[in-house]
Amino acid sequence: MASSHSQCLENPPSLSSTSGLGSVQEIGGLKAYVTGPQDSKLAILLISDVFGYEAPNLRKLADKVAANGFLVVVPDFFYGDPLDLGNPNVEWQSWLKIHGMDKGCEDAKLVISDLRSKGVTSIGAAGFCWGGVVVVKLAKFDDIQAGVVLHPGPITEDDINEVKRPIAILGAEIDNSSPPEKVKHFGEILSTKPGVDSFVKIFPGVSHGWSVRYSDDDESAVKSAEESHEDMLNWFTKYVK
Repeated sequence: MASSHSQCLENPPSLSSTSGLGSVQEIGGLKAYVTGPQDSKLAILLISDVFGYEAPNLRKLADKVAANGFLVVVPDFFYGDPLDLGNPNVEWQSWLKIHGMDKGCEDAKLVISDLRSKGVTSIGAAGFCWGGVVVVKLAKFDDIQAGVVLHPGPITEDDINEVKRPIAILGAEIDNSSPPEKVKHFGEILSTKPGVDSFVKIFPGVSHGWSVRYSDDDESAVKSAEESHEDMLNWFTKYVK
C-alpha cells in the first residue's frame, strides 16, 4: 500500500446497494454498522480497507460473524470520507495523510472502551489492508484479546516485533504490497515470541483484497474468501470467549 499500492485499489466495492441485517449506531464517537446480539459479552471489530464501512461484502461478513453469537461492530474510521476512486480530485497519498493508521488505532481504542463500558468483556479485531495495519497496532496493547489480519497493508517488522496478542495473518499468493515471503517472515518473527500464539497462511491463486473484494459470480473467488472467513472465525472462537 506504499509504492506498490495499485492492488489495494482494485475491484472497489459498489456502495449503492449497501444493506445488511444490522443498523448504524454511534459507538465511541464514531458511526458504526452494528449487527448481532446487542447483549453479547463478546465483540468483534471489523476494520475496513480504504473503501470504508459501507462495503456490501464487508457488511455481509459482519452478519456472518454475528450469526456465531458475537456482537460485531464495523466503525466508520474515515468519518464519511472513504477513498472515492470516482472523484478526480482525490489523490491517494493526500487521502492517506488525513486518514492515517495511527489515528485509526486511537479511534479503535475509543470504540473498544465504549464497548467495555457497555459490558463487553472480550474483544477481537479483524482488519483488511488499511485495517490490518490498525489491528497489528492494537495487538501491541491489551485492548483486544486477539487479532486477524487479512491481506495486510504496509506492516513493518517493528510492528510485528511489538505484538503481544494472539494474531493470525492471512495473505494472498499474488500480493505486491505484502508478498508471501514478507508474510511468512512475519510468521517466523511471531513464532519466536514466547506466549504469543500466531497463525500464518497464504491463500493460493488469489490477489490482495480477495477476502472482501471478490466478485459474487466468481465461484473460486467466493470459495477462497469463505475459507478465509472460516479461519478468522476459528481464531476468534478460540480466543474471544
